[in-house]
Amino acid sequence: MRRAVLDPNVLVSALLNPTGAPGRLVMQAHRDFELIVSPLLLEELETVLLREKFRRYASVEEVADFLAFIRRQGTLARDPTQPAPLSCPDPGDEYLLALSYTQKAVLVTGDSHLLELGGGAPICAPSDFLTT
Repeated sequence: MRRAVLDPNVLVSALLNPTGAPGRLVMQAHRDFELIVSPLLLEELETVLLREKFRRYASVEEVADFLAFIRRQGTLARDPTQPAPLSCPDPGDEYLLALSYTQKAVLVTGDSHLLELGGGAPICAPSDFLTT
């Protein structure tokens, strides 16, 4: 079964637009691929979704339900302790690269700076992951 790390930006998009590619991905997790999460990824997701600017899209209760769903659907992996063999312009995203590398998973992201990385790393956009 394929394994994937969904960037928190993909998970945020899934909550805000459940019919878009990120939303469809989240709904297919566990059935079509193994969703890999880590404490750091879940913490970042929760921090972002609890920002006041998201209240017009999702209540605190809806955010809590979504986080619980992601925890249930995901396979919890340890946060990586080693850096990824590939570096990224945004140091805040290094852990995502390391997590996908150590878990032998595709990194699914909407961040252009990650999508543009070379080196043969398995990184793709949500719509591309859906079609493969």
